[in-house]
Amino acid sequence: MTTLIVLVFLLVYLGLFLGGLPFLQLDRTGVALLGAIVLLATDVVDMDQVWEAVHPPTLALLFAFMVISAQLRLSGFYDWVVWRLDRFDLPPSALLGAVILASALLSAVFSNDIVCLAMAPVLADACRARRLDPVPFLLALACAANLGSAATLIGNPQNMLIGERLGLDFGGYLRLAAVPVGLGLAATWVIILLGLSRRRRHLAAPAPMAANPEPETEATSHRQRAEDQAPGLDRRQTLKGLGVAGVLLLAFLFAPWPRDLLALAGAGLLLTSRRLHSHRMLGLVDWQLLVLFVGLFIVNHALQETGLPAQAITALAGLGMDLHDPAPLFGAGAILSNLVSNVPAVMLLLPAATEPMSGPILALSSTLAGNLLIVSSIANIIVVQAAARQGLLIDWRAHARVGLPVTLTTLAIAALWLGVLQG
Repeated sequence: MTTLIVLVFLLVYLGLFLGGLPFLQLDRTGVALLGAIVLLATDVVDMDQVWEAVHPPTLALLFAFMVISAQLRLSGFYDWVVWRLDRFDLPPSALLGAVILASALLSAVFSNDIVCLAMAPVLADACRARRLDPVPFLLALACAANLGSAATLIGNPQNMLIGERLGLDFGGYLRLAAVPVGLGLAATWVIILLGLSRRRRHLAAPAPMAANPEPETEATSHRQRAEDQAPGLDRRQTLKGLGVAGVLLLAFLFAPWPRDLLALAGAGLLLTSRRLHSHRMLGLVDWQLLVLFVGLFIVNHALQETGLPAQAITALAGLGMDLHDPAPLFGAGAILSNLVSNVPAVMLLLPAATEPMSGPILALSSTLAGNLLIVSSIANIIVVQAAARQGLLIDWRAHARVGLPVTLTTLAIAALWLGVLQG
């Protein structure tokens, strides 16, 4: 049984690294689900153990905030935010800073992936209307979304998992993460501006075009806004979504009740709507991500039951790399997040997170590492794909020119801050 578990585990994580398995039409979610099915079908994991393996509070919290984000997306809130920034008529450098700040603040609450999905096409349109190169702004959107999501325990899936598994205090983590995230956002703004200056490019330079831009669809046509007319905003539905989110944040900070139950209550309130049909809201829920979580929970639970991860941690400690210590855990979180993605990396490293600072260390390192490459986070991929649909080319070189210095700088800031807190 141990041999089968190890084989399934290695194949699943190989698929996560490659984005699928050779000769099979499987993405990362399909690979994780297939691995879980093999373990269940061979009775390695009993059906009665599934509830023990899967962590319902994390799934509930993740699902609930997907529903809240769907409410705001359908109400036109994200489109309105970009339109509002454009109407301020800021100079390009100030507009870049405003995009970074707005993206970070929204991603700290409403999930970085959804923020990028909703804002990227509208931002590209707004830049073109002002004759600005959209690429730096789109890169800033992705980097800031990843950074901003690190500020809270609800900003991204891996932080939700860490917060729920380790029982981290919401306000305590927010106070700890605010400094490195804030400094990281400022550094991101400076890095993008300096990078453009060194290449003697201006923000208004023409953007490179993709070789085969996608044809305009009804959806992209609908996103085109008039120069002086606000996009459609359902104020009542927006206020409803923001109100629920605001109440939840206050409850997370001051109430002793479980975050997952509070979030589910908020999602249930939004689903009981006379205007927005539940199938539209549930259609925007990322079911693929939820299935990925379930599959990885089962695969990792089976491996934990063999005792091999504990033995590996002990062996690494004997070689001077004790993952219970801050520095090795921080480095492992950053490296593994770029090898197999941040959620699987966090699931692998959580058993080593036994010290008081282990949770914040893992949350910051795994999230900040997401800016390194296009494939390092879903938010990056979403922005690059949105740019391609607009006829804009963002290849791995263009992204790395921003992503590499942003990642190294923000990881260094976080490591120094964590060192100060522990010293």
